[in-house]
Amino acid sequence: MKSPPHRSSIDLAIRHYSSLFKLPSFRLVLTLLFIESLLFGLALSTPFIFSLVWVARWLLNGFSPFIITLLADIFAINLFLKRDLILKFRRMLFLSFSSNLLFLAFTVASALIKSYFLDVNLSVKVLFLGFFAATSLRLLVIYATSFSNMLAKIVCGLLQPSLVLAFAIIIYGMDFSATYYITHFLLSFVFSLMSIWLFTAILNKVGIAAFGIPSLKLFRAFLADWTESVEQPFEEILEQLGEEREVNVSLLVFKGEHEEIKAIMVIPNLHPGPFKNIGSSPLPGLIGRLLESKYRCVVSVPHGISGHELDLVSQRENQKVLEALDKSLREIDNFSSRVTRFLVVEKNCAKVGCQVFNGCILLTLTMAPETMEDLPLELNDTIIRKAMELGFSWAIAIDSHNSIDGPFDMERATSLISIVSMIAMEKASLLEYTTGLLEVGAGKIIPSDLSLKDGIGPDGISAIIVGVEGQKVAYITIDGNNMVSGLREKILSSLRDLSIEYGEVFTTDTHVVNAVVLTERGYHPVGEVVDHDKIIGYVREAVIEALKNMGPSKVAWHRTTIRGIKVIGERQISELSLLTDKVSKKAKSLSIIFLLSALTLTILLTLI
Repeated sequence: MKSPPHRSSIDLAIRHYSSLFKLPSFRLVLTLLFIESLLFGLALSTPFIFSLVWVARWLLNGFSPFIITLLADIFAINLFLKRDLILKFRRMLFLSFSSNLLFLAFTVASALIKSYFLDVNLSVKVLFLGFFAATSLRLLVIYATSFSNMLAKIVCGLLQPSLVLAFAIIIYGMDFSATYYITHFLLSFVFSLMSIWLFTAILNKVGIAAFGIPSLKLFRAFLADWTESVEQPFEEILEQLGEEREVNVSLLVFKGEHEEIKAIMVIPNLHPGPFKNIGSSPLPGLIGRLLESKYRCVVSVPHGISGHELDLVSQRENQKVLEALDKSLREIDNFSSRVTRFLVVEKNCAKVGCQVFNGCILLTLTMAPETMEDLPLELNDTIIRKAMELGFSWAIAIDSHNSIDGPFDMERATSLISIVSMIAMEKASLLEYTTGLLEVGAGKIIPSDLSLKDGIGPDGISAIIVGVEGQKVAYITIDGNNMVSGLREKILSSLRDLSIEYGEVFTTDTHVVNAVVLTERGYHPVGEVVDHDKIIGYVREAVIEALKNMGPSKVAWHRTTIRGIKVIGERQISELSLLTDKVSKKAKSLSIIFLLSALTLTILLTLI
């Protein structure tokens, strides 16, 4: 079995929505619009008579639609769409450019009919067909994407093409009655509205059948976050779809000799997704920011065993987790210096590191350099059950999430890691607690020159060094979503000259780095676009900082169970992600509605 269905569904959704980032720059949109307007003017300036007067007429006829479009869109944005989440001026201009392309094609056909067939009546009818096509596209896009009221949508959809149509008719100098023009206009407009109503009604049924929510409402919510980072509309939908679960969060807390907290390792068994700033995507950074500001210590949040089925639905649920963590930290009092040495068991590429802290066994799990992705929650239950059988008080398993290179065979990885974990825990159960001093140091680096687009989240790079009986173990956490294969090994090798005997490199699996770059994957794993030496340099800085402040310490572990937390759920996240593909395919098949409407309109226009 390869990657779980909900992961491939999410990847499919990312591929669909990543195309929404490909809008040209404002300058390019203006340039395209101006060139298009000149072509429009050229079509209106037939027949071609090459003279200074004709050139002046052409430029005037071309410049006018450009100004009309600019003024119409400025008016629409400032009067009707001022508070719209998505439709900003650049997007409206690009929409005008796109709808004008349809209008331009029909205008060229109309000009040819007028000039070479001398059929003025037919040329006018072709112009109105162009108006129908342009208005349909414009109204459809505005209806699908805008959060404004229906009247504002209709006015903004109708205004610009109506003005361009009026200009074309004036330039043509056609002498028809007002009734003639009004009839043609109303027919074109009504057919446009009817086509859009039918198209969207059928499209919305796909979402209603799956979730009881119209497809276009989901589409708008996606767009609001992916284009403007406004998470509320989409999170409101997730709140409706979510299901309540209880989640576990485990903590290792290290105190210095003066009772000050030196470092906190938070391992949540919930997933920091689904993408960007939605739900629990920013949770690792939120945890780090809260606890570091409150306790003045280094906080690392490696990835606990979990998948997208445990994505939280909203910032409100994140707040519940933060409050529960803060409360738990105030309750911890079982500090001890009882720690074992660190051991590693490796078999068939599965690597499990173990260290016992006062009855709690910490396990680090990886398949590196093979691909490592989310492990199933059932594995966590299996590990805890075995740990209890062996006499441990609790078990904390970290999904290192530190190697990606091709597809992930979850069934194979789970089986291998489960087997090796059992062996490692049995060996760890035979370890004696050290009699020497427990020393701990912690350091954190927030690289100022790396960002979400580089695959690095706001929580940066942290290092917690645990020293017992001369053995130094480095727990490195990088705020990112997975890591390119081979970088883990480079990092660990680079620490040997710092007397780091063992260690592991984790990523937080934060999804704030997802959906911010135009890649097939939708994000950059750590090390994909950043020079490895630069990352290694930052890791070494964090480790050196930790080594400098190493000192006598005590450690406590704590398990927090948070009940009534709303998560998306595996079925919902899979179906929600697949819906984007279903709607996309449905929309393509429904495009025939506009062709049939255009054909019917053509027949009617020839009869009047």
